[in-house]
Amino acid sequence: MAISLTLESTAYTLDQLTAHPEAQIALAGRSNVGKSSLVNALAGRKKLAKVSSTPGKTRSVNFYLVEPLRFYLVDLPGYGYARASHSEREKWAKLLERYLTECASLKALALLLDCRLPPQQLDLNLASFAQAHGLPLVPILTKADKCNQRERAAKQKEWQNIVGICPVLTSSSSRLGIDRLWQELARAAEVTIIPSAENAQ
Repeated sequence: MAISLTLESTAYTLDQLTAHPEAQIALAGRSNVGKSSLVNALAGRKKLAKVSSTPGKTRSVNFYLVEPLRFYLVDLPGYGYARASHSEREKWAKLLERYLTECASLKALALLLDCRLPPQQLDLNLASFAQAHGLPLVPILTKADKCNQRERAAKQKEWQNIVGICPVLTSSSSRLGIDRLWQELARAAEVTIIPSAENAQ
């Protein structure tokens, strides 16, 4: 099955965030964890999501429509960037907290985690928040190409011990784990990816 991603809308308010009745999977992670690069890898395109070397540049919520599966990947602003003003961080924190707890279409939180780093407190906080509110988690380790096989396995085990789920290993540059990730995202959105004839053989 050929899957495509299209940037359909950008949201800044709760009404805009909850306007779509289709299933949604939220993508969250620290600034510079590689969310934009991962979106591009999932889309098979280099410039669908703008990749910036400046942490925290994304200050809106982007809705990417997944076709033909008809669900949304919702790219949330990166968190943990100190140069954002306190008032701006507070505004986004309150908005996203309401979105994560009040959006009936939200099926899961895909939490992006840098494979090179030990568990960060903000990531731990968000994982705990999601689980406390009954929101399923899809943990994703990014930049796995920067780690050797032993380091990858250790990081997967570490996060599995924390959240109870083994993270999907990914690399946007090498496309490691992208097909597996699509399967996990579709499962979380409660849709099925039908293998193409050539893949089914």
